[in-house]
Amino acid sequence: MAEAVLVAGGAGFIGSHVSKLLHMKGYHPVVVDNFVRGHRWAVKWGSFVEGDLADTQQLMRVIRHHRIRAVMHFAAYAYVGESVAEPSMYYLNNVAGTLSLLEAMRDAGAERLIFSSSCTTYGEPRETPITEDHPQVPISPYGRSKLMVEQVLRDYEDAYGLRHVNLRYFNASGADPEGELGEVHDPETHLIPVVLDVALGRRPHVAVFGTDWNTPDGTCIRDYIHVSDLAEAHVLALEHLLAGGGSRSYNLSNGEGFSVLQVIEETRKITGRTVRAIEEPRRQGDPAALVGSSERIRRELGWEPRHPGLEAIIGSAWEWHRGFHT
Repeated sequence: MAEAVLVAGGAGFIGSHVSKLLHMKGYHPVVVDNFVRGHRWAVKWGSFVEGDLADTQQLMRVIRHHRIRAVMHFAAYAYVGESVAEPSMYYLNNVAGTLSLLEAMRDAGAERLIFSSSCTTYGEPRETPITEDHPQVPISPYGRSKLMVEQVLRDYEDAYGLRHVNLRYFNASGADPEGELGEVHDPETHLIPVVLDVALGRRPHVAVFGTDWNTPDGTCIRDYIHVSDLAEAHVLALEHLLAGGGSRSYNLSNGEGFSVLQVIEETRKITGRTVRAIEEPRRQGDPAALVGSSERIRRELGWEPRHPGLEAIIGSAWEWHRGFHT
């Protein structure tokens, strides 16, 4: 019988890609999602339960019914700007919701968690590339909510024996190379899908938030990582915990940053389309540059990105967005 893995937030961008890979690797994903930010069309593998993190009793029943030993947690709000405007949403869902999930796991006997954390827990980088030992001083409620959960997980391990892996993503991007899944948010704020929407004529322009940052071309720099590579890291983390491995924190990054203007120019080359860009004021909560080191997970779990280049990331997203919007 296939090992069942609970995937909280499995109808979202990253959770759906991970569910597909779990299925391909012989696991049985059990997706729980409330569709506030996820999509019904993205739930294609394993079992599905419509539910909310806040419903501890329902989560407990699902864990017991499917004899879940390990949980993957993607069910978080993830807009930095929104978190600044509406911090209550972020602390209620990302922190209180996670506590509800942890209580369900504890009562039902599931003792392993892979947590979708974030590079935003580091705040303004003091050194580049950022390693896992970099001080965690987040500058947005979103980043603080992720750091709070990491701290909670340490306490739950000390008190209850919960083993966990924190995966601190840099900029998740790209799309399923087989064309079954891709990135759609409402509202869409992530740079690559926004730029592709401009190329498709679905938006008039892309906003560039600040051109006076302390970077080579004055625009923000980010470390983009393909969603399929993220999914591989989650399965490696799962296998680590199922084999008895201890709690760890890992960056998921390519180790190379690209500016907003570089992403726009690469999109123009790949699509052959016009992409109009206009300058807007800086957004609160945005660091100038975020580039990470993933040396630890490469060394300890043997993870290796298969789609590290900007061309592969934007190219896969372009192919999916063209098909999805037609």
